[in-house]
Amino acid sequence: MDENKKNRYMDLGDVPEEDKKPVKLKRKAGRRAAMTAFVIAIIALIAITGCGYLYMSLQKAEADNAKMQAAIEQFPTNYTESQAAELVDQAVKKNQEEYLAKMKELILKDNSPVSMLRYFYPDELVAAFDSKYYFLPISETLKKNTYEDANFVVNENGNLEYDKDGVKISHTGIDVSKYQGDIDWTKVKAAGIEYAFIRLGIRGYESGKLVLDDNYEANIKGATGAGIGAGVYFFSQAITTDEAIEEANYVIDNIKSYNITYPVVFDIENINDATSRTNALTKEEWTAITIAFCERIKEAGYTPMIYGNLRSFLMMLDMEQLEGYEKWFAFYGLPVYYPYEYSILQYTEEGVVDGITEPVDMNITFE
Repeated sequence: MDENKKNRYMDLGDVPEEDKKPVKLKRKAGRRAAMTAFVIAIIALIAITGCGYLYMSLQKAEADNAKMQAAIEQFPTNYTESQAAELVDQAVKKNQEEYLAKMKELILKDNSPVSMLRYFYPDELVAAFDSKYYFLPISETLKKNTYEDANFVVNENGNLEYDKDGVKISHTGIDVSKYQGDIDWTKVKAAGIEYAFIRLGIRGYESGKLVLDDNYEANIKGATGAGIGAGVYFFSQAITTDEAIEEANYVIDNIKSYNITYPVVFDIENINDATSRTNALTKEEWTAITIAFCERIKEAGYTPMIYGNLRSFLMMLDMEQLEGYEKWFAFYGLPVYYPYEYSILQYTEEGVVDGITEPVDMNITFE
């Protein structure tokens, strides 16, 4: 035996060479028996676990079946296929009748299908211009106003106000031009008017000339003299950014002598006339013109604001680019149909105010 073999068997003691082989076989047999027992134990454990899981599954199935049976028993009748079909038809008919009744109610409300369409398409903005209907997506990026419909209240004087927790938080104002004639501003103040937007002037929609409103001087002096907060607006028909800046400079020159405490407003509206010089403007051009005016007003130290209605704000301007400017929104009726931010609401053109002989535009602000 060499030294390596000798060392390998030293743990067996001094066993004769012929007895070594049987001893090794006995040890292997012992290991095999132990391994067999271990495997049997694992199999037994798995079997016991499986039986437990199967038992629990059966219990759960029985419980679910019991619940299902109880639910079924709540129905007093088992319907045949034809009876079920009849019930479905009845439900559809009832639904149709309810929808038709609502459609009729909304159309009769203002003799127009617009309210009806807005009701049935709450996830889109529905507008009607020039005998056409438009369905526009609601922007996810433009800031939304937080005004609640229920807080718009018509007070005892027939004027609109905005209440919060039963308390009026809005401020009452008007906007005027030469069409309101001579105004007694002391009476206007006494009637509860807190501010007024005075039309400073216009650009001729056909001639393109800048024209000062005939009653601008009298109105701005009268309003500020009576202690009424004053802002001004200019009716634009600019067709280039240079013309918009020209309009802004014209406004600045005519307000520098007065205490202007409210915004300077860029009035953008569509002119329904074939001769209007702005007819060919694109939305991008209108937007650039608006920005040019507002930025020049801001440079002069005043607060710019944009006046418009649904057509202006939905069809004529890219409001994404105008997010940073204050908005004055015109909408006649409740609820106010405009989801985005605005600071002033013009709610009627038929207001009655002591000191003014003609109908006047009425407004409320929320700040």
